Amino acid sequence: MKKSTKILIILTIILLIPNIFLFRHLFDAIVPTPQGFVFNFSTWSYVALGVFVAFTIVSTILYIIFLKSLSLQNQLFFSILPLTVNFGFFVVYISNINNLEDLTSQSVRNALNIDNAFNSNAILWIVVAILMYVVLLFILILFSCLPLKKVERVTAKLGDGRVKMDDFKVGGNKQFQNIEHSLNKINHIYKEKENKIKVANFESQKYMPKQILKFFEKNDIKELELGKKIQKNATILFCNLKNDSKKILTLEENFNYINSYFKFVAPLIKRFDGFIDKFSGECVLACFGNSKNAIECSNAILKGLGEKNKKSKFEPNICLFNDIFTFSISGDEERKIPSIENDVFSVMGKMQELSSFVDAKFLISKKVLESLPPKYDFKYRYIGKLTVEKEKIELFEGLDAFKKSKRDKLLKFKNQFEDGVRLYDEKKFKEAKERFEFVLHGVKDDKASFVYFNKASEKLKDKNG
Repeated sequence: MKKSTKILIILTIILLIPNIFLFRHLFDAIVPTPQGFVFNFSTWSYVALGVFVAFTIVSTILYIIFLKSLSLQNQLFFSILPLTVNFGFFVVYISNINNLEDLTSQSVRNALNIDNAFNSNAILWIVVAILMYVVLLFILILFSCLPLKKVERVTAKLGDGRVKMDDFKVGGNKQFQNIEHSLNKINHIYKEKENKIKVANFESQKYMPKQILKFFEKNDIKELELGKKIQKNATILFCNLKNDSKKILTLEENFNYINSYFKFVAPLIKRFDGFIDKFSGECVLACFGNSKNAIECSNAILKGLGEKNKKSKFEPNICLFNDIFTFSISGDEERKIPSIENDVFSVMGKMQELSSFVDAKFLISKKVLESLPPKYDFKYRYIGKLTVEKEKIELFEGLDAFKKSKRDKLLKFKNQFEDGVRLYDEKKFKEAKERFEFVLHGVKDDKASFVYFNKASEKLKDKNG
C-alpha cells in the first residue's frame, strides 16, 4: 500500500469521528416547514458542515483509489452501485411523496413544487433524475474504459511494427497498469530486435563499397552522385528463408538464427561480386552484374545452408531475375547507398508463389539463362511460366544444388518432365499426368513431379466430375 493511501485512510478515520458527533448540528440547521426548508446555521453548524465536506472529499478520493485497484468489471460494478442505489431511492421516494404526511416530505414537496392534486411535477423530476443518471452512468463508463482506447492504439502500433523510444502510457486501474507493463515489455523487445537488425545492417555495409563500384564501373565512391538515377542490366537474387519445422521459435531464437543466416549469406554475395540492396524480414535482395556470378552464388548459398540447416529445418528459397533496372543513389556524402527503384517484389513474389507451388528451391527466369556465357555448364529444367503485367515469363529450376545421384536422375527424365509441364500449361491434363507418372517411376522423390501429378489428377476430376 502506498504511503499516500495510508495517510488518506488515517485522515478519513480522523474526520469520521467528529463528523459522527457534529452531524446533528448540521441536521438541526436545516429545518423542514410546510412552506419549505429554513436554514438556521449556528457556529457549530458551520463547523459540522466544514467537517462533513472535508470527510466527503477525502473519502471520495479514497474510494476512487479503491476503484483503481480493482479489475475493470469490479470497478464498473462498484462505481455504478452507489449511483444506482441513490437513483433508485430518489425515484421511489418521489413516486410516493404525495402519500407521505411527515413534515420533511411536505418541505420536499414545496421545494420541488409538487402539487398534491396533480403529480406532473413529480414525473418531471423523475425524468430529470433518469437523464442525470444516464449522463453520469455514461461518464463513469467512459472514464473507466478510456484506457481501452489507449490499449487499442498501442497494440495497433505494435502490430504494425511501429515502436516507441519512450514507454507507452495507458493509465487506468491496476489491471490496465499490468497491461501497460506487458505492452512496454513487448515494445522493449521490439526495440532490442530493431537495434540488432540496425547493427546487422550496418555490418552488411562493410561488404558493399567495392562491389558497388565494380557494378557501376566506377573507380571511386565519390563518382556516385547523390540523387542520380542509373539504368543498368542486372541479375537480382532474392533469397527467402522458410521455416519448415513445426516447432515455434521464440523471438530471441528466431532473431539469432536469422542473424546467423545473414552473416553467412552476406560474405558469399560479396565473394561473387554482388551487393545487398536490402534486408526484409527473412529475405535478402542482392544485385549482380552478371548472371554467372548470381547462379554460382545461389548454388553456394543453397549447398552451404543445406548443411547448416539439417537440424534447424530452415530452408532457403532462391529466385533469380534478369532485366534492365533503374538504380538511384541515396544517403549522404559519407554513406552513399544504391537502391533499385523498380517494383521487383511483385515479380519476385509471383516467382515465390510458383516456387511454393512446385516446391522448388531455386528458380531462374529465361533472361538469366540467355545472359549466361555460351559454354557455361549449368544444369536446369523448364518448370512453368507466370504472367507479370501481361508478360509471360518462363521459369526454370536450377539442379546443380542437388546431390549428384539425384541430379543425374532428374536430368535423365528432363525431357519427359518438361513435356509434362508444357502439356499442363496447355491444359492437356491427361497427357501431363502420364508424363509425370513416368518421371516418378524413375525419380520417386521428385517433389515437383509429385505436385504436378496431383494437380493434373485434380484437374481431371474437376473436368470429369
